[in-house]
Parts: sequence; structure tokens; C-alpha cells
Amino acid sequence: MVGVETTKSKELIFEDYPMIRALYGERGAHFKILEDAFKVKLILRGNHVVISGEPEDLELTERALEELYGLLKSGYNLYPTDVEYASRVLLENPRANLKDIFLDTILITSGRKTIAPKGITQKKYVEAIRKSEIVFGIGPAGTGKTYLAVAMAVSFLMRGEVNRIILVRPAVEAGEKLGFLPGDLVEKVNPYLRPLYDALYDMLSFDRVVKLFQKGIIEVAPLAFMRGRTLNESFIILDEAQNTTTEQMKMFLTRIGQGSRAVITGDITQIDLPDPKKSGLIEAMEILEGIEGITFVYFTKKDVVRHPIVQKIIDAYEKKEKKKEVKNEG
Repeated sequence: MVGVETTKSKELIFEDYPMIRALYGERGAHFKILEDAFKVKLILRGNHVVISGEPEDLELTERALEELYGLLKSGYNLYPTDVEYASRVLLENPRANLKDIFLDTILITSGRKTIAPKGITQKKYVEAIRKSEIVFGIGPAGTGKTYLAVAMAVSFLMRGEVNRIILVRPAVEAGEKLGFLPGDLVEKVNPYLRPLYDALYDMLSFDRVVKLFQKGIIEVAPLAFMRGRTLNESFIILDEAQNTTTEQMKMFLTRIGQGSRAVITGDITQIDLPDPKKSGLIEAMEILEGIEGITFVYFTKKDVVRHPIVQKIIDAYEKKEKKKEVKNEG
């Protein structure tokens, strides 16, 4: 690739024309995302790309195009969401290496979909799970905390590093109690565990998931069912941990046996306990930080990887909370 620069424009010349068309995206979708992200104008002329904008924006856009082009040359299938995530990564850290992040394959699903980190924090999270016995993933909805944890669990199981996967959730959400729900115990707790089933079905075929459940290799259970057990050679995920009490969190963490690792996920802004101050996750954040073998990874709204509107929704609710706090203080 060759660059020709003027005061407020730069022309890049790419060698591989089909590859630059993939970088351009269908009807220029990828270029439109880059233009919005970096406040520039992009024009494609054959295998030439002209970037127009402020000097600092030109430099960052060139970096983005080089990195994305490198991903394509490595065989990566680029989608608009990837371009959006990549733009966020480079805006946060212009020196970030997209190959290190996007090509860090965790799992290839039954549908041949590749699961890999989509940002700097997700990359830190995945690396922490590989290295630490216990990892806390804390942050807002839509940041991939649970999905990546399940993907890592399946990956560990497939490689024979653990013998089973245990997915756990506290059965307390949105102010509801099990006693008020219809049906037997299984029917009562299933709605709370559905997000974990959904993640599994997205990664493995339905038949394979069913067989793994039948053999007891994958187990999904409410947190209350963990009392009195010792879990060896297992990958254990505690989801929605903000809704655990102090006693439940301590009970869960002391279930972890030899050869096991645990990932605890939660969002401390979404606590459904009667007294949010008594959340076991909040206490764990205070007393376990700094212990060797335990890693905390904190996600923010910038790490949201769902539909872009989710980030806007989070922003709107945060603004409302801030107004409420100011009003209360006044």
C-alpha cells in the first residue's frame, strides 16, 4: 500500500483490488461506518482510496484501513459490525493491533461461526479466563460477559481441560420470587436460566447440547442447588451475580474444587435484591481485589457489542439516574 498526502487529504493505493472491494463493503457500508467514526470523507477509485479530513483524522483513518485490510488478507470475513467494533477499538487505542483481537479465535460453532473478542476489554477478559482460576466480569448488559464466558467454557471442555460445565444463576430477578411463579421447581427456574441455554444452542448443535445434558457433562442450575457440593475439574459460570447475597457469594466461591475455574458475571447497576447494598458481588469487589489467582475485568458502555441502539439506551438511563441524584442532593 502506498500513500500520497496533501494538507487535508491522503490517497492510499492498495495492491489487491478484490480485497479493497471487500474493505469497501456492500454499497460502501464499511466506508460509511468509518466516515462516521473518524469524521472523514472516503472515496474509492479502483484500488485507490482518497481520505479527506483533518490531519489527525486522516492518520487514524489510514491506520484503520491498514488494520482492516490486514484482517482481510489474513482470511477474516469482514462484516459491518466488525468495522464498527474496530473503529471503537482504534478510537480508544490508536496503536491497537486488530489481528491480536479479532483473530484470537475462542471457538468455531456448529454453524461455522467464529467466536472471538470484539474489543480491547473483551480481549483482556478472554486472556484473564485463560490465566486465572477465578475471573469477575463486571459491567452493563450487551458487553458479551456471559456469552464469552460460555464460549470459553465450551472451548475448555472440547480441549479436555475440564470434564464438565456448570452454569449457575441466582433465581432472583426483577423483584419476582419463585413462590409466585406457576409450575413445579424446574418450570419455575427455567426462565431464569434461559439466557445460558440460548448461548449454548448458539455454539453447539441442539442434539449435541441435549446429549451433553443427558450425560451430566453440562449442568444448568439455580445457585441454591450448589450448597454442599465440591466441584472438581469443572468450568463454572455464575451469571447475574449482582443478585447474590453475601452468604450466597461466599458459598459459591467455596464450592470450587481441584482443576476447576470459575467466571462470575454481573452488572451492579441492575441489582434486584431488596437491599442492593447487600449484594454479594459488590462485597466481593471490595474484599477479593488483589488476591493472586483472582482477576477483575470491568466493562463499560463503550464495550457494548449488541445493536448500536443498546449503547444509546444505556446512555439515556444513565442521564436519568444522574438527574435523579442531583435532584436528591438538592
